[in-house]
Amino acid sequence: MKQSHAPGKRHTLLIPAALMLVIVLLPACAALDSDPDRGATTVKEDVFGDHFSTVEYLPSQNWKPSDSLWFYTVTQGSNMMPYDFFMALERPGTSELIRGNENMNNRYRYLPQKATSSNPDALPVGFVKDIYKDEEYIGITCAACHTGQINYKGKGIRIDGGPAGADMETFMADIVRAMKAALENGEVRKRFVENVLARGKYKTEEEVEADLRKYTQRLTNYITINYSTTHYGFARLDAFGRIYNRVLEHTVNVQALRELLRDPNVMKKGVISEEELDAIFRDTENVRVLSGAQRDRIVENLVKALNEKKGRDALESLWKLRTKLFNMPNAPVSYPFLWDTPQHDYVQWNGLTENAGLKAIARNAGEAIGVFGTLDWTEREGFSLPAFITGQGLFSKHISYDSSVNVMNLRRIEARLLTLQSPLWPGNILPRIDEARLDKGRSLFNQHCVSCHANIKREDPDRRIVAHMSRATDVGTDAQMAENSVNYQGFSGIQRNMYVGAGGVGDILLSQRAPVSALLTKATIGVVANPEPDKWFLQRWGEWAYNLATGFRDNVIKPSIKHGDYDPDTTADPVASLKSYKARPLNGIWATAPYLHNGSVPTLYDLLLPKKRPGDPESGEYRPDEFVVGSREFDPVKVGFKSSGYEGFTFNTRGIWDDRTGGYTKGNSNAGHEYGARRLADESDGPADQKIKEQCEDDKVKDEDLDPSIKDKCLYPMSREDRFDLVEYMKTL
Repeated sequence: MKQSHAPGKRHTLLIPAALMLVIVLLPACAALDSDPDRGATTVKEDVFGDHFSTVEYLPSQNWKPSDSLWFYTVTQGSNMMPYDFFMALERPGTSELIRGNENMNNRYRYLPQKATSSNPDALPVGFVKDIYKDEEYIGITCAACHTGQINYKGKGIRIDGGPAGADMETFMADIVRAMKAALENGEVRKRFVENVLARGKYKTEEEVEADLRKYTQRLTNYITINYSTTHYGFARLDAFGRIYNRVLEHTVNVQALRELLRDPNVMKKGVISEEELDAIFRDTENVRVLSGAQRDRIVENLVKALNEKKGRDALESLWKLRTKLFNMPNAPVSYPFLWDTPQHDYVQWNGLTENAGLKAIARNAGEAIGVFGTLDWTEREGFSLPAFITGQGLFSKHISYDSSVNVMNLRRIEARLLTLQSPLWPGNILPRIDEARLDKGRSLFNQHCVSCHANIKREDPDRRIVAHMSRATDVGTDAQMAENSVNYQGFSGIQRNMYVGAGGVGDILLSQRAPVSALLTKATIGVVANPEPDKWFLQRWGEWAYNLATGFRDNVIKPSIKHGDYDPDTTADPVASLKSYKARPLNGIWATAPYLHNGSVPTLYDLLLPKKRPGDPESGEYRPDEFVVGSREFDPVKVGFKSSGYEGFTFNTRGIWDDRTGGYTKGNSNAGHEYGARRLADESDGPADQKIKEQCEDDKVKDEDLDPSIKDKCLYPMSREDRFDLVEYMKTL
């Protein structure tokens, strides 16, 4: 009898396992959108004078229509505001919908799309309906920042994984202005409420207005927290600065806030009384981890108390509080291009993130946090595997890092990017490459570039990318991004006394104030280690186990040392290696303007010119100190976008004088990486004497006439024709 029933028991035990497998794999089997146009729509003429009547995709990128459309619309857990709000918001000062393709393209440079099965509301590339705990939100996907387009003579060329031309700074400012108008302007509010109610999700006007107040306050806080004296313009963003601040916003606790509000160096005497402090923290005094609603209430109470003062002291105190709690995101960088990202050993402009194991998914989780992932962090007691993984113990009181971040989709995105390849120069659309220049250009590339920018086989499925790191001081480019990643600190709050690994040299203790990069690392590990709370039990834990297992198994990158010339991490300085910048292979570089990590050089040709310095002759050829950004019209000769002759964002590489700080704004320098100009190459062993400087920088002295002892200290100067030869070769990469 026992033998006859054994198979039945085994089958019974297999049912939960099979059910779990179906739950995990079912979303991947959903019908794919395969619109042959990939949803792309055309533009007759925009405010920059651009127009394109067709949109072409490049077969060399190795993505089918279904791949592109999936990437554009796959959710990652971004919850900016209720979806119906975004659909009904009007552009400030008009009755035009802010989400309209014309406005999103003209004002913010998000790529317009038509309606398809995966995008029925015709949202721009990278915008999507995201659902969390049965609520619908407008979300931002990877594609919003990592899909590019270039236009040439009426044809658009869509670049999957390329840098976007988007201006998120202006977009978010306009969103807040639009929401405030819906709150404060009677006619606008009436239209807004009617349009939201007509969509059927909200039942009463009171419900709409309550959420409108809540999200207006939250997004106003976002703008205030992330104020920067350095304006970004199109095609760049200080993403890490904003991600850091999102983490700090959620780690801060009542104790730290109360201490700051009592600090006379922050709050001037008489601005906040003890009675007002008690009112600000009413019902949260003994709460260790603040919920979103509790944080909203504290901010609302604080703003109310300060507004009642209506004085300069109150405004200055609020600014000082913001400065103590958060860091200015004043190091905007170009949106990185994504091909070969999963094959890199280290990623981000300064090699901030190791790409091995689960760290690739954690990197993506940080990005999702930055674009309004909901962080429902709470304090709990009892048994917890995620707490054990995050170093908080198996049975102790711990922080549960619940969030809307869709770890399953982040893992799928990483897997899809494995198949993406860099775009090849399309000779059927752009002018054909001048073959006569290629041999000389290849020789120049091997002489000047290949030691840092390795050549790879772009289509090799087994390719691995070893990043070459160089000290920021050596390469000479704008150091603000690297410096911020090292110097920015914040209150550890709810993560205080936790430990986090630092660069392979050991763990560091998160004391009262800690490096924000370490706080972010701890937070992203926590988010990835926690199952998603809005899924039912079997799906939640099935996906959790599957994500952790496959995250390790499928990642071809293993832990390794950094390569290059940089200061390594030490126990004395565990983040020293972040004060450097990464050089990567240049395949597809022609499609990624503007150049340098901060987008401060408009074309490849300009990149091969020196920056003009005091004393340089006026007759020389130099990088432009000012140029215009916004147009997608392509210059196939110098290789970059049109940078003059229209009204766009004026990029001033010198910065703008700021009365508040008493100096020029940071983050915009176009200096450094001057390997095509005669500049002093290396002073790492001490300052060069005046004779060396004069000979190196004297264009009249031919290279062969230089003293041999001096020659190695000078960079080989390229002629104008040399530069065009090298640019022509880089088109082929």
